[in-house]
Amino acid sequence: MRSIGELARASGLTVSALRFYDRSGVLVPAFVDPVTGYRWYTDEQVAPARLVAGLRRVGMPLAGIAEALRDRHRPAAVHRLLDAHLRRLEDGLADARRELSRIRTLIEPEEFPVTTRLVLSRVDLAAAVDAVRFAVGTDPELPVLAGVLLDVEPDGVRLVATDRHRLAVARVVATVDGPALRVLLPVDAVDALRALLDTGVEITPAAHLTVLPERVEVAVAGRMVSAVPLPYDYPDYRRLLHGSTGSTGSPTYRVPVDVAALRGALTAAGAPVLIREYAGTPHEVTVLGLDERGALHVVGPDEAVAHAVRIGVNREYLLDALDAGGRGQLVLELDGPIAPLALRRPDGADAFSILMPVRL
Repeated sequence: MRSIGELARASGLTVSALRFYDRSGVLVPAFVDPVTGYRWYTDEQVAPARLVAGLRRVGMPLAGIAEALRDRHRPAAVHRLLDAHLRRLEDGLADARRELSRIRTLIEPEEFPVTTRLVLSRVDLAAAVDAVRFAVGTDPELPVLAGVLLDVEPDGVRLVATDRHRLAVARVVATVDGPALRVLLPVDAVDALRALLDTGVEITPAAHLTVLPERVEVAVAGRMVSAVPLPYDYPDYRRLLHGSTGSTGSPTYRVPVDVAALRGALTAAGAPVLIREYAGTPHEVTVLGLDERGALHVVGPDEAVAHAVRIGVNREYLLDALDAGGRGQLVLELDGPIAPLALRRPDGADAFSILMPVRL
């Protein structure tokens, strides 16, 4: 048997870290003296402790460390876990590079305004606006959320909206001339843009965007909408995606959803709902569950379902996400009752919604 200090020296973990992993149930000592409380470990626990130390050094979350330790005799499973964590680290590094580039422009502003021009499908842009408009924030104390972010990339533009309780993202492929940049379009301008996209259908299928830090112009069939962007730094939505269902690795459950059927179940007379209060306002909460075949149902708050998978979600927000996702089929991605859930189109990840769960 090894004392906690001996295991610390053999593994590279500190004594305090070993105590933490004991309390967390990740690396429990083989024996604890009932009189002194001293922890004792076997020689066979040295290798798992070294695995924990390595994962800790690369920033693996506690849940990932516990999973790797449970699956350490199944190398393929652990390699998948490591690959997913590496993707998160790479995404985080890309985020840091983008943010540092933005900071450099604040320190040394451009002598001449940067202009980026995009040519893209009018129909695709309209669909992207429809996919995110419902998630725009309306809280007057959070004006930074009262708009849609245009995140211009080398080969397209990503539209993003969030009100803190839900996040909607849609991407449109475009021909881009100019550097990548981000502007926050006020909601009034977004609505004017959406109305403009319904004009000129017979004349041209294309929309032309001109994006500058101080102005955004959208032209369709000779008509134009011009708007001044909001002067706020939008939250780093990519960080939200990295920690949400479906952003890295694979979700635990991917459930096909018939939009019309689920909408009917949500709006039927007598559909079971819970009432939860938030900021002094009552909200209707729908409970979703999986049956023994993995099919999705609207269930009562006390109804048992297979795998004990039950997740609460704001009923109004779920209906909005279904409408924004389009008719036909969607895919619901779940990881558990307290993890965000994602609704996305089956044909890819260019448009999807993330909804925060409600504790049952």
